[in-house]
Amino acid sequence: MRFESDCVSGTARSAQAVSPEGRGQTARVAVGLAAAIAVGVSVMGFSPSHAGEAPLVALSDIDPSIRQDMRYAGANNFTGARVPGYEAAACWLRPAVAQALKRVQATLAAEHPGLSLKVFDCYRPRRSVSAFMAWAGARGNAEPDYHPNVARNALVPRGYIGRASTHSKGIAVDLTVVRTGSDVAAAQHAEQKGNGASAGAPCTETSDKATDPASLDMGTSFDCFDPKSHTHAQGVTAEQRKARLLLARVMERHGFANYPKEWWHFTFAAADDGQSFDVPVRAPGKR
Repeated sequence: MRFESDCVSGTARSAQAVSPEGRGQTARVAVGLAAAIAVGVSVMGFSPSHAGEAPLVALSDIDPSIRQDMRYAGANNFTGARVPGYEAAACWLRPAVAQALKRVQATLAAEHPGLSLKVFDCYRPRRSVSAFMAWAGARGNAEPDYHPNVARNALVPRGYIGRASTHSKGIAVDLTVVRTGSDVAAAQHAEQKGNGASAGAPCTETSDKATDPASLDMGTSFDCFDPKSHTHAQGVTAEQRKARLLLARVMERHGFANYPKEWWHFTFAAADDGQSFDVPVRAPGKR
């Protein structure tokens, strides 16, 4: 997830909520170059218009083999409800970002047969970022599963939630690695023997294997607001560190940069033309 402090994944532009990612990771390119990339992809048959009134494409049209588990389109996320702006469970991205992710998937499949990418969040409307801010500022105690060591009212000051996000530009993606085919059965067998994560446990004591046995164990679950989610955090096992580095290295080979405080968040800065959007994520054919 990364907020523009990035922890609901993004890069802050406000002086009050500027993330390290925003200060150091996001390189900009000329608008003309971004337009050229978009046109080039369109010529190849991918029209940005079919994802809404923004230069975005549906990842499923570019690479349907990449699994999607769009958390903010349902209740399985830190807010406990569908997030405003997510009218459909779909991953939208800038054309160049979707193409780069397709290349990552191809490399992963070639070098690590039986593994695949799975995305949790892609393009995020600005209204969704505002909803995160409203949630963080609301009174009352939320279930602490996603932030067991950080109080809810400290999530913004601590940089876990911010006022803007690179997700709103369509250039950021939150994702993990999962097993496919026969490897899934092996993972499920391990779960039955008691070797897997425990559903309902704090995010620092479980992983996404609790809800999807095919997921590699990354040491925390997605959207865990905790230092243990830092890509190079101490306190994770050798296998968990290996899984994180596998994801980071294959993404970096294809132009993505990891946000160090979140093992799942990556930005494709070459497609950044400075524009963000507020078009709701809708099902194909809906406007």
